[in-house]
Amino acid sequence: MSAVPGLDRLVLASANPKKVAEMAAILAEIGPEGVEVVPRPGDLADVVEDADTLLGNARLKAVAVCAHTDQPAVADDTGLFVDALDGAPGVISARYAGEPANDDRNVTKLLAELDACGATTPAARRAEFRTVIVVALPNGDEVVADGVCAGTIIDERRGAAGFGYDPVFVPDDGDGRTFAEMSSVEKAAMSHRGRALAALADQLR
Repeated sequence: MSAVPGLDRLVLASANPKKVAEMAAILAEIGPEGVEVVPRPGDLADVVEDADTLLGNARLKAVAVCAHTDQPAVADDTGLFVDALDGAPGVISARYAGEPANDDRNVTKLLAELDACGATTPAARRAEFRTVIVVALPNGDEVVADGVCAGTIIDERRGAAGFGYDPVFVPDDGDGRTFAEMSSVEKAAMSHRGRALAALADQLR
């Protein structure tokens, strides 16, 4: 049973199948007597993510799913913060190139913006991924966890795994490969979302 009273089941707020798989795999490791993870309800409309922080957007999604299901819900929000771009794309990382959200167009815009500002060396292309996770409970309480992964943006895509900006992000704690060149297990061991989920799991145990 979870250390949070009454919390033995979590509804995932994300509709991104790759993100869902990543989150469910890590949360499932809490143990057979821990927290059951269930998918987002198919009849729930998309939540407008109009907060100006990762925490705010994660809270919006978690609260919406919790209210819809009357069950504890977990949501995350993630951003890529690039030093040379004054923190952009940041909170709007998923929609950096405009709506509808598109990973390939987002990466293309990111690389173009770095070239345009003269950030051509690895030292000039420093960045970090940040993830904030919120568990919203029906009684109004919440549990919050976060994770950070620092690295470098390379100048061309490498790898076919992962999603988002994974093909151009090389984490400092890795071996020179991008997240998109790693297995899901390798990525989870050092990624921002993996670290945030691990911190959340520690609180829920």
